[in-house]
Amino acid sequence: MWVSVDLCVVPLGVGISLSPFVAACQKVIEKTGLDYELGPSGTAIEGEWEKVFDCVKACHEAVHSLGATRIYTTLKVNTRIDRNQSFREKVPNVISSLSLET
Repeated sequence: MWVSVDLCVVPLGVGISLSPFVAACQKVIEKTGLDYELGPSGTAIEGEWEKVFDCVKACHEAVHSLGATRIYTTLKVNTRIDRNQSFREKVPNVISSLSLET
C-alpha cells in the first residue's frame, strides 16, 4: 500500500538544539531512496508502507544512537487506494482551487 506520512521525531533530554538529531534522521531517510521533503516542523515521506515504516524505525534507531534515551514522535499517515497521490501534488491543488475562487 502506498503511504504518505508527516514525521516529526523529537529527542527528549538532549538540550535545546535538535538540528544534529534532525540531520541524522534526514541522512537515514535519504539512504532509503524514498521521496521526501524536509519542512520546518517535520518531514514528508512517501512510498510503500513497509519501506516508509522501516524508515521511521531507522530514524528512531539513529537518534537513539546519538544519545537520546527517549523520543517523542508525531506521525500523520495518509493512504489512498484509488491512486498513488504524491504529497507534492497537494499544495498546488489547493493553490489552484484558491485561484478558481477569485
